[in-house]
Amino acid sequence: MTTTATTTDPLLAAVRQGVEIHDLGRPFTVGMSQSANHPPYWHSLPRRHGDMVRSDGGSAANDFISMGTHVGTHIDALAHVSQDGLLHGGIDAREAGVGGRFLEHGVHTIKPMVRRGVLLDVPAALGLDGGCAAGYEITAADLETTIARQGTAVGEDDVVLIRSGWGRHFDDPDPAVYRGGTTGVPGVGEAGARWLAERRVHAVGADTIAFEQLAPGAGHGSLPAHRVLLVESGIYIIEALDLDAVAAARAHEFTFVLSPLAFVGATGSPVRPLAVVARA
Repeated sequence: MTTTATTTDPLLAAVRQGVEIHDLGRPFTVGMSQSANHPPYWHSLPRRHGDMVRSDGGSAANDFISMGTHVGTHIDALAHVSQDGLLHGGIDAREAGVGGRFLEHGVHTIKPMVRRGVLLDVPAALGLDGGCAAGYEITAADLETTIARQGTAVGEDDVVLIRSGWGRHFDDPDPAVYRGGTTGVPGVGEAGARWLAERRVHAVGADTIAFEQLAPGAGHGSLPAHRVLLVESGIYIIEALDLDAVAAARAHEFTFVLSPLAFVGATGSPVRPLAVVARA
């Protein structure tokens, strides 16, 4: 007699029926574009096959990796940014970092996310085939227009991912193009960040290096959206996402999955987020 496995878990049942998984993380490669404010990604093989061979002929290789926690696709913990000496919730930033780690608001305090995800494909909604222009500020009106044209609402505790189209420059042969130091980078400004905060979302993300708009030549000298989201509102920020494939699939609503590495006391972590969509 044969038996058929059954499950009472509706989530597992949905997975068995078939899902499409969109990988929103960028591959980590030596020399990839990143902010100059953070240590670069480096990978090497201290042991290669053949360096040591067991008596049975077997051999193993291993790796060494070094990097800043805000390099590649990553999430900002609430300890990442302070304003006037304070972290989110009025915590003294200097005192919180005593001992060389942030036990309050460190990235280890971010719980794994399995939440409703919403993609706001701004250039598609605005009819910008080449994506938003360098240094363009995505306004609250742009976000409202995108929601209306997609028919996708933004709700409390959602993870909202904003596509500007700038992600097309991530693999440019010149890493400076994606950084946009002289040209600027599109993204939400302070007003757009407040629009998101008013909706009490759980986290936000974008396909750009610093999530928010960077004016031409301004660099990271002023980041008001980080202040509004991280310090004032306790909303996490995910940067350098790959949103082109999920946008091409017109998957504007999905199950968003993300789990940071539990680096105790760190201000951020590399991540590999997923957008899970039921197969049609």
